[in-house]
Amino acid sequence: MPCTEARKRANAAYNRRQDSITIRPSREDGAAIRAAAAAAGQPVQVYIKQACFERMQRDGFTPPEATDADQPDT
Repeated sequence: MPCTEARKRANAAYNRRQDSITIRPSREDGAAIRAAAAAAGQPVQVYIKQACFERMQRDGFTPPEATDADQPDT
């Protein structure tokens, strides 16, 4: 199914609202992470985000309050 112009615009708008964090594990670590995510019945991204948020909570990290200055211009 070809990508319509409307879909391309929607994808671009979505990507502008999102952050991108890249990790580059070794092949062995990547395989272990993928296997653990599959065993948990989760996509890899969800599994990694959950692990990060659990660590943040365990470490007592509290994110700063968002302000209007932190919001993107629309």
